This record gives sequence, structure tokens and C-alpha cells, in this order.
Amino acid sequence: MSYAAVVVGSAFVPYLPLNPNPNGSLPSPNNTSQNTGGVGCGGAEETHLSTMKPTVTVAASSGFKWRLVIAYDGTHYSGWQYQQSPPTIQCIVEKALTQATKLERKDLLLVGASRTDKGVHALGQVAHFVTPFNYDSLESIHAALNGLLPSDIRVREISPAMPEFHARFSAKRKIYHYKIYNDTIMDPFQHRYAHHSAYKLNAAVMREAASYFIGKHDFSAFVNASHNDRVRDPVKNIFRFDVIEMGALLQLEVEGSGFLYRQVRNMVALLLQIGKEAIPPDIVPMILASRDRKELAKYALSAPPHGLCLVTVNYNEEHLGLPSSCPKTSFGRHHTISKCKLPFY
Repeated sequence: MSYAAVVVGSAFVPYLPLNPNPNGSLPSPNNTSQNTGGVGCGGAEETHLSTMKPTVTVAASSGFKWRLVIAYDGTHYSGWQYQQSPPTIQCIVEKALTQATKLERKDLLLVGASRTDKGVHALGQVAHFVTPFNYDSLESIHAALNGLLPSDIRVREISPAMPEFHARFSAKRKIYHYKIYNDTIMDPFQHRYAHHSAYKLNAAVMREAASYFIGKHDFSAFVNASHNDRVRDPVKNIFRFDVIEMGALLQLEVEGSGFLYRQVRNMVALLLQIGKEAIPPDIVPMILASRDRKELAKYALSAPPHGLCLVTVNYNEEHLGLPSSCPKTSFGRHHTISKCKLPFY
């Protein structure tokens, strides 16, 4: 099976159908009538983007799904998941989308691939939303979104998505990086994005310990209780867990089928204790076998959030196909300066 990364458990989830006006014209953003169609992508209707509210005609049972790749500095936000106060990434992105599309939040159905925690960063968060209208080009909506968003949140890419694509449930693999600055004095240019450890860490034993996480395991001992999440399958598959030395910086790269609440930070916390040589590497399988969060708590607390970054979300190739009759993917556009034409003398 081949995978494709959008950057840098699969299930089909039904989509809220769309109900255009009986005469076939675009329903107003305030239309709250019951929806009856499915979300797809087809037909290239004319789009008026200067006001960011497309003037289009929509077929009676069609809608359009769009995929976003988003990068953000999570320092000032309470994670991804929607809440108004304190603000979250999803809340800020939805506000920008409602302004750019003139649609209500309930109509956009924005969903993120990963519900990153407070203070966690992302380079390749993936999300999708739906509209009852198509676009000729995505460059203008892309520029509008980044113009509306604060400077610490950026839409890196926007593309049409297949009806079957779901940012969260279609994801096959995710890659997180955790950075540790291992020196006596913290680099002030790293302090937002790396955890400082003044203890000299033994990268070799950390690498040995990380290898015990690879494979399919029950990670119940490495999950924190979450009041706003349903009970999830604790069995996850870790494909790789690398410990990479880059001068004073240690980068821990973990790739897995999915992760439980604070699982990555809890694994990193244990590796930090092992790196300090406070406990041996072979304690990892013992804690995994216990399936008891209290067992991990005897040795380590969660690592701080600011060292963690969601780097990549991978999907099956078929989920990343571009629907026919839809605009090309937008990666942003460069500004150009018009050259002054001088007369010949």
C-alpha cells in the first residue's frame, strides 16, 4: 500500500448534505433549511472572487469539499479543538473562513486531522471544509484567508478534495517531531520550539529505549484521561521512532498509525529520564505491559508541549486525488513588480 503525505483507521463519514434553492441558485449564507444532497466536486461554475462571495449556480444535489494544509505556532492558543475563549486554532481558522466565504460555521463543517494540545505547533495540520459553491481558482481565497489570519497561523496549501476524503478519519499515518535543546544554556532562538534539558542526555540509550515503542502495542499506560473525548482504541502501531542528534539539538521523530491523548509527550518524558540515565531502557516494555498510567507516573510526567510539532499527515493516494472540473491546488502566489517601459532615444 502506498501513502502520500499532505505537507511539506479509515472510515467513510457521511457529510451534511446541501440544499440549494428550488430554482437552482446559490442559497444565502443564512439559509437554514434541511439539506438533502451529498458533498462532491464537479462542474466549473464561474466564480466572482473580488468580494470572496462567489456568484455561481449550483446543481441540485452537489457541493464542494476543500482540503487545507495549515501551519501554526501554538504558543498563544489552547490547541486545535474549537472553543472561543481562550481561542483555539480551529476557532480562528473558522472565523477567517466565514469572512472569506460568507458562510456560517455550521455550514463549513471544518474538521482537522489532529486535535493538537495547548501550546503544540504544526507544520502540516490537515483540515477540510465544504461549500455549496465551486471556485474557478483557489489563489484568491488562499490569499484572502492568509490576509485574515494572524501571522502565527498560515494556510500553506488549499486544494479540491474527493467526496470520500475526511481529514481525520482518512489519515493513515502521522509524523510528530519533538525537539530537545541539550546544553547548559538555552538558545533564545529555540526557546519557543524546543524543550531545554541542562542534563547531559545519552542519545544512544534513548535510541535503544525508543526502539521498544516500535510495533503494535496497547498504549494505555501512555495516555492521559481527557474529559472531552470518547474512549478510543488504545492499540496503536508505531512505524518508526528516531532519535537524531543535530549539535545541541536532539530531534525525536515518531511516525504512527495514530496517537492517543498526550501519548507522544508521555513517551518523550520517559525517554528524557532514560537519557539522563536515571532509569534503564528496558523499562519501556515493562511499562507498556502494565497498561496502567499510574505505572508511568512513577517515573515521568508529560513533557512540555512547546517542543512538539505535528509535521506530516499521510493518506492513501486515492484519497488525495483531485476531482474533475475543479480548480488546481493553490500553494500561494508570488508578488511581481511591473517593469517600467522606457522609450528608446
